[in-house]
Amino acid sequence: MDDKTILIVDDSADTREILRRTLAAEGYYVIEAADGREAVETAERECPDLILMDLNMPVLDGLAAIARIRELTERCGDVPIVAVTAFDTYGMKEAALEVGCDAYLLKPIAVDEIRGVIDGLLFD
Repeated sequence: MDDKTILIVDDSADTREILRRTLAAEGYYVIEAADGREAVETAERECPDLILMDLNMPVLDGLAAIARIRELTERCGDVPIVAVTAFDTYGMKEAALEVGCDAYLLKPIAVDEIRGVIDGLLFD
């Protein structure tokens, strides 16, 4: 989609693969990270157009990674970030939005749902 790059951050290789195939079929260029620390490093280096961030990961969890990404330079710190999680625990959505997420999706994610969120953040 006009060479838009999406960073997928998830500790599950299977989840990254499903999302990568889905988004690549939509025309996006996809890059991946397996944990929060790798996500911060990749976001700073690649400056993607959008990030899909799992919240429950080893090394550095998604909330901490989002906070660090938001501290990056103006060039990359305002990238839209979508929290993606299988855990709908009390207060998690609020915590994600408070730390700087632009949207919050629960797994499993329907293709139409993810498409709508991405389109809304990148093209509206």
